[in-house]
Amino acid sequence: MKIIYTKHALIKFNDLKLLGIKTTKKTIKEIIKNPDNLDEDTDPPKIIASGSYSHNLILRIVYRQEGDIIIIITFYPAKKGRYYI
Repeated sequence: MKIIYTKHALIKFNDLKLLGIKTTKKTIKEIIKNPDNLDEDTDPPKIIASGSYSHNLILRIVYRQEGDIIIIITFYPAKKGRYYI
């Protein structure tokens, strides 16, 4: 699996870091490989993978898949319980 980040997604790492939310490409990859929730229906062909980030936050990763290539569009933190149980 090859992961490519859009320019927006790369900027997002720094934007979230300024808010005190530090994440890594490794964390993104782990959530995509083993999501707690996977939403393929809200905005096809985009997929939203969600995984635990901290005791009260999840990290939602918006991406699309083209063959064996995953293109990360954006990612953002959200409060646990907001999107799924």
